[in-house]
Amino acid sequence: MLHLLGVNLPDRKLVSTALQYFYGIGEPTALKLCEKLKFPQNLRVSELSEVQVNDLTNTLASMTIETDLKRQVREHVMHHRNINNYIGRRHAMSLPVRGQRTRNNAKTAKRLNGRWVQRRGFSM
Repeated sequence: MLHLLGVNLPDRKLVSTALQYFYGIGEPTALKLCEKLKFPQNLRVSELSEVQVNDLTNTLASMTIETDLKRQVREHVMHHRNINNYIGRRHAMSLPVRGQRTRNNAKTAKRLNGRWVQRRGFSM
């Protein structure tokens, strides 16, 4: 296993698939990174050379991923809660933020919106 920036990447996976183990990197971003670094599409993590690993590490270090991205999202949510706008109030009540209906299907939002900040009711 290759250990990059606090994330273990399995040896048998393709590089484009293994990059998705990082929080904040999905399939399109992983493919763009592979194109930018000129990795072949069928290259596996175990086949990476030291130079390629160093290039990948430098590229990932310049991106906002993992802990930095989680902190940034948490700060954005707290900002909206502090200025007491509509989005912040919806986050505080663990309700959908982007205009979804709440009559029937708000279970996912209730589960996820309370994850970013401690849920202490509506009080701010």
